[in-house]
Amino acid sequence: MIEIKTDIFLGDCKEVLKHLPDNCIDLIFTSPPYADQRKNTYGGIQAEKYVEWFLPISNELLRVLKPTGTFVLNIKEKVIEGERSTYVLELIFELRKQGWFWTEEFIWHKKNSYPGKWSNRFRDSWERLLQFNKDKKFNMYQDEVKVPIGDWAKGRLKNLSETDKIRDNAKNGSGFGKNISNWVGKETVYPTNVLHFATECSNKNHPAAFPENLPEWFIKLFTKENDMLLDPFAGSGTTLSVAQRMNRNSVGIEILPEYYDMLKKNIEPIKYVIL
Repeated sequence: MIEIKTDIFLGDCKEVLKHLPDNCIDLIFTSPPYADQRKNTYGGIQAEKYVEWFLPISNELLRVLKPTGTFVLNIKEKVIEGERSTYVLELIFELRKQGWFWTEEFIWHKKNSYPGKWSNRFRDSWERLLQFNKDKKFNMYQDEVKVPIGDWAKGRLKNLSETDKIRDNAKNGSGFGKNISNWVGKETVYPTNVLHFATECSNKNHPAAFPENLPEWFIKLFTKENDMLLDPFAGSGTTLSVAQRMNRNSVGIEILPEYYDMLKKNIEPIKYVIL
């Protein structure tokens, strides 16, 4: 029997994080308030001040993350006066200066996004999930997120040249997948970095809740049972509840008392698991 623990703290994560020890977290998965949004709940950080606001927080995240750990940041630019804001791109550059490796970028395609009409653009139907690491060698369990191959391989084989049929990834190092031994005859294969998940439309407890299968996918990819997760912007507690269901320990921080009280009611602090 193992003990799975969930700790929930009320306060500004920039200050609360200072009380966590160095190198104690295996995965940080979080979605902070976006610039100038949710003004009635989180105050709304101005786009031009967003990087300045976030860097002290990310500095603490860098400290508490294990060298083998991963930081996944769910964030998206907004349109200001008809032009895309650049604060996310500016944040990426500054995080790299801070010591983070920008390892990968995943795209969350919101497959149930409803239509809209604007004079100069179309409706957003995707968000970024930026992966950062302290070290270029980190824990990653790719087999845990394999997907069924489907029927596409049969048609793809017909279009391969003779060179492609004998191509060896070890020789060209490209990783583009034309070594057919990677997928011919396989029932499951590695996924792409585009994730197709519906949005969470029924959650009325929080204005910006994401679906459970979003953190679940990354928890599978970057952690094992009994590892430690952190969500410094816990919100409605989706990441924490999924972590507990998957037998991972977790720490959540929430600045608003009403969401903190909701978290305490909905998530049991200790769970015992028989293995």
